[in-house]
Amino acid sequence: MDFNVMDILFDCAVILLATKLLGLLSRRLGLPQVVGMIIAGLLIGPAIIGQFHPGGFMGIIHPTDAEMDVLQSFSQIGVVFILFSSGLETDFRELKRSGAASSAIAMMGVLVPVALGTAGALLFMGWPGKAASHGMLMNALFVGSILAATSVGITVETLRELGKLNTRVGTTILSAAIIDDVLGIITLSVITGMNGGGSVGITLLKAVGFFVFTIGAGLLLRWLFKVLVKKYPHRRRTGIFALVMCFMYAFCAEEFFDIAAITGAYMAGLMLSGLDDTSYVDRKVVVSGYMIFTPMFFAYIGISADFSHFRPSGLVFAAVFVLLGLVGKIIGCGGIARLFHYNSREALTIGCGMIARGEVALAVYSTGQSMIYYENGVLAGIDPLVATIFLIVLSSIFCPVLLKLVFKNQVTSNEGEAHRATIGTEAIENAGGVQ
Repeated sequence: MDFNVMDILFDCAVILLATKLLGLLSRRLGLPQVVGMIIAGLLIGPAIIGQFHPGGFMGIIHPTDAEMDVLQSFSQIGVVFILFSSGLETDFRELKRSGAASSAIAMMGVLVPVALGTAGALLFMGWPGKAASHGMLMNALFVGSILAATSVGITVETLRELGKLNTRVGTTILSAAIIDDVLGIITLSVITGMNGGGSVGITLLKAVGFFVFTIGAGLLLRWLFKVLVKKYPHRRRTGIFALVMCFMYAFCAEEFFDIAAITGAYMAGLMLSGLDDTSYVDRKVVVSGYMIFTPMFFAYIGISADFSHFRPSGLVFAAVFVLLGLVGKIIGCGGIARLFHYNSREALTIGCGMIARGEVALAVYSTGQSMIYYENGVLAGIDPLVATIFLIVLSSIFCPVLLKLVFKNQVTSNEGEAHRATIGTEAIENAGGVQ
């Protein structure tokens, strides 16, 4: 389907203006700007006001399917920028110290929500009063798997804005969220494998192969980057080289290993972290990303929300589904964090930092919907699509709000980082003088 470039330009103008204005309003109210950006997407898109003004006027956009594909592409590039920048800022020493804890937190952050989601879906489908058939069990497992993965982009931007990304807790959350994404994909593969739809062994091999590839190639590229920086310090070509590595890693992750592109972008940033020109490259990434692509990512969450399938009967399940998704992460991740000697506030912070869901949850739904078993054309008691949309929108808002609350009484450990790391145009203004 063709699209009009002028319509895309109009959509971009409205999105950038709305995300900035709502972001500033959100910050004025004491909330992270991410919240305002997501709400901006809900307000300007077809989800709410667009239902009453479907023509796409008075600042309300109503993109066609082709235009939505373009906006989605911008959004995906935006989250790639976010994760690449996060990798560049990661402290290797802190990452090494939190490695075992992050892995355990990620594991429980998958198992607990999946178990709760599966049990909740079974109850809504009539179990235990109705005997659980194979089809019912597979549907419930599929619904549970939607709750597995964390949206890394939202959490990272909130931590960066609060100046907590490079703290012990921030590094643990980021590491766990990255591992969480991989485990979420493996979980879906296991479930589809149980249904005859995939090979668990191949999925595990691809995951191992991905990390072997990224680290092996990364060590060579890291050496080449050192040589380049030594010969041409603080030049734009070093930033371009780094972005090439970022995009190639993201491409290879998804294309060859079936791992989320954002994980590849993070690994690219991680392999270039701690070098002489890393901070320079990071500032360039901030400018490149936050001018267009990063606001697109947050706005797209709201713009893509489609409540046309909503039925009042599905509201109760959607509410329970969201609640289980939030509680599952907080209990699973926060509980295991206590075993690794994090105090109660840190454990709660880790749990709250893992609750956001985003594009991976939609990808899980899209991938697994073919395995749904319908009875007389109806999936009894539950609507996973509407519930997933509610989960993404509400968890994306709750995550930064809760993180703001749990950090409220804590002193920022690095004021310079907090000042430099403010998202949106403020970050561009801070970094814009670097040439």
